Amino acid sequence: MAVPVTAATEPVRPVSARHFVRLKLRVMANNFRGQSWRVALFVAGVFVGVWFAVGGFLLLAAPGFAGEPRYALLAAAFGGGLLVLGWLLLPLVFFGVDETLDPARFALLPLPRRTLVGGMFAAAVVSVPVVATLIATTGLVVTAGALGGAVAGLVAAVGVVAGLLLCVAASRAVTSAFATMLRSRRVRDLAAVLLAVVAALFGPLQIMVLAAVREADWDRLVEVAAVVGWTPFGAPWTVGLDVAGGRAWAVPVKLLITAAAIGALLLWWSRSLESAMVGAAGAAPAKPRRGPVGGAVGQLFPRVLGGVRRDRFGALVARECRYWWRDARRRANLITLAVVGVFVPVLVNLGGNGFAVSPDQGFESSGSSSPVMLSVSMLTVGVLASVTLANQFGFDGSAYAANVVAGVPGRLELHARMAAFSVYVVPMLGVVAVLIAAILGEPGWIGVAAGTLLAAYGAGLAINGLVSVLGAYSLPETSNPFAMNTGAGMAKSLLTVLSMAGSAAAAVPMVVAAALLGASWLWLALPLGVAYGLGAALLGAYIGGDVLDRRQPELLATVTPRR
Repeated sequence: MAVPVTAATEPVRPVSARHFVRLKLRVMANNFRGQSWRVALFVAGVFVGVWFAVGGFLLLAAPGFAGEPRYALLAAAFGGGLLVLGWLLLPLVFFGVDETLDPARFALLPLPRRTLVGGMFAAAVVSVPVVATLIATTGLVVTAGALGGAVAGLVAAVGVVAGLLLCVAASRAVTSAFATMLRSRRVRDLAAVLLAVVAALFGPLQIMVLAAVREADWDRLVEVAAVVGWTPFGAPWTVGLDVAGGRAWAVPVKLLITAAAIGALLLWWSRSLESAMVGAAGAAPAKPRRGPVGGAVGQLFPRVLGGVRRDRFGALVARECRYWWRDARRRANLITLAVVGVFVPVLVNLGGNGFAVSPDQGFESSGSSSPVMLSVSMLTVGVLASVTLANQFGFDGSAYAANVVAGVPGRLELHARMAAFSVYVVPMLGVVAVLIAAILGEPGWIGVAAGTLLAAYGAGLAINGLVSVLGAYSLPETSNPFAMNTGAGMAKSLLTVLSMAGSAAAAVPMVVAAALLGASWLWLALPLGVAYGLGAALLGAYIGGDVLDRRQPELLATVTPRR
């Protein structure tokens, strides 16, 4: 007997942003269940957020308490602009973005693009960094209220909310766009150029601000701040001060600028978000490859490893080399390293006082850079070059089980990973040394730069090899190379700080030697740096390998993502 089909008695409720927020909170709660280390990191992140929020609030509210409209404009325009820049660049370099809700999970659901983007955007707003930023920028409301009354404070509150939405939209759009680009090998060079251009903005900004502060030309700074206030970087943060200054007509214009920027960023994000759901970058079909060369085993080894022996060590090195070249998450770290490796020493050596070489006594103070100052800046770059390995096993995830089952010795594992990473990093460090010496106009300092770089890099390999075994954490199974699970952002920041501090401390003897040896350092830096870096890396692999042998199962469980 046929059963009649009847329509549903209750109407289907449309999906809204609140459903995404509730889903994110539920997933966060499930991730914390049985994971005490995640809870501890989340609590630590909350405390860091509170510290940032209180400090930012006091800085932004101080001009209002002092009754200084000029300083208030400087704080609002420059402080707000730096906030937007921080939300743009810091996820690309250090912290990543929280993808508790992976967009790929919604690929099979019949959700309109507008609903998906709105829901993901609302879920992104529910986070500790957003709340901390909101509390910090509330200081602008206090300043505007103290200078212009309740109406100015109310308008400033609207501007703060708009600015916060701009920060979140910019962060998600940029990271999602770079994730899509980096999945395509054909456009990775374009991604590197774009990231370099964005990172380069810090240099001119720092030089401009330092020069203006040194000259104490406050009128010039106020003029620059007024111009920044009409850009998306400063428009939402200065509307309250416009009301306090009798320029109420500027409020709707600046809010319109902010709204247009948010809309453009969300539109940009929606395009890349759709690609993230599909999991492809839209690249053209690959060109047909030439026939096999060198047999089945030889095809597994990249051309740059043609001289590596065909044994277990060589196979591990070849595998890691291919991962670093093809995995978008790892390639993103290499691009960041290439950018930072150039701009950090340039800013350090050209932006401050240094030393000069004295024919009789070695180094003496002067207004330009020096081998000692160059060694300090190169130490920083060398430390940053190795910090990527602080969670090297997290890149593998559950795939690390193959090494555990095969019984790969810990020392061999670390030796192979260090060697494969160095295939890309060591030539990059050499290029950095040559470029910096050329920029400074001191070709004789190439040995100083290269020696300090290699020493700091080798010390960093030793420290990060041990940190990667003891402090590994899982990464989300997503195609976004900047994505982090809930709590992993704090873990990444703590590991980064810990490994950088340890690596810098291990490389300090090179700076001490630079200061003590005087002019002889120009000739001894390279051989001493190579010996120090190689010895430190081998010692770190020796110690870390023993630890890895003892806790391979625990490490596998730690880096395996929870579904």
